[in-house]
Amino acid sequence: MCIRDSSHMFITGPDVVKTVTHQDVTFEELGGAMTHNRISGVAHMAAESEEDCLFLIRELMGYLPSNNMEDAPFREGNDDALRADEALNSLVPENPNQAYDIKDVIRLVIDEGRFYEIQEHYAQNIVVGFARLGGHSIGIVANQPMVLAGVLDINASEKAARFVRFCDCFNIPLVVFEDVPGFLPGLDQEHGGIIRHGAKLLYAFCEATVPKLTVITRKAYGGAYCVMNSKHIRSDFNVAWPSAEIAVMGPDGAVNIIYRREIADADAPDAKRNELVHEYREHLANPYIAAQRGYIDDVIEPSETRPRLINALNMLQNKRDQNPPKKHGNIPL
Repeated sequence: MCIRDSSHMFITGPDVVKTVTHQDVTFEELGGAMTHNRISGVAHMAAESEEDCLFLIRELMGYLPSNNMEDAPFREGNDDALRADEALNSLVPENPNQAYDIKDVIRLVIDEGRFYEIQEHYAQNIVVGFARLGGHSIGIVANQPMVLAGVLDINASEKAARFVRFCDCFNIPLVVFEDVPGFLPGLDQEHGGIIRHGAKLLYAFCEATVPKLTVITRKAYGGAYCVMNSKHIRSDFNVAWPSAEIAVMGPDGAVNIIYRREIADADAPDAKRNELVHEYREHLANPYIAAQRGYIDDVIEPSETRPRLINALNMLQNKRDQNPPKKHGNIPL
């Protein structure tokens, strides 16, 4: 935790940097609070003052047990466990390419809308933080369609993996809100090791033994779908909204590959492509096919999300899951 305008952190100061690299940098540019929060990800939160910092630390401790052998603290609140918020039913746009704020979804589902976000300014295409659900302390991992369409890149994968492992260390159940079109393509990402870094998040979810729940709000494509706490990697409870699209890849890309010849031979290629995309979305990229195959437990109305998740958490209170005995796992560092 850093305090804006007064906290600085670095391995070597501006004078040494200038001597060695001939780069002129200020204390703030090199290791200021927001530099670490926005760019390096070294700091996880920024406070406005020392008093604000102490307040935030006290609030954070309320979500954590005293040690790793205790359960996460339960606190009864005034929010109705059966509350169904109709606003959720219209929150996801009908146009699959239109963005929405996943934090709106989170706040409408959790107790009293109180979301304690971690690393708010870093890798904003994924959102992580603490909340309560039916009194249970939970950790939330969510794709953010407002930033890079919610794709997973190197920084987002590491940010989420770190948070998942932290929650698992302290027996805090995990709730995932998924809307992910895939991993970010590009030369920089591939050369930077997106496969290796993406595997960290996959590993973190696989290894976690706490209750793990997933809500698919819209897109769940390819390898990124598997990484975001799917049934295939030991998730306990997975549901999808009717707006969910679960497939190897998006309808546009899939149609261009599968029906390339038919589109090229059509009298009106664009119209044919649109027809096939609609067909693909209706018959393949929908949650009901996934439900038939056991990849999700149910397709639910968005307004039912809160009571269904609370019911699942109550059911999983006594979950006992163990990894194979060994000194430690071999996370893909």
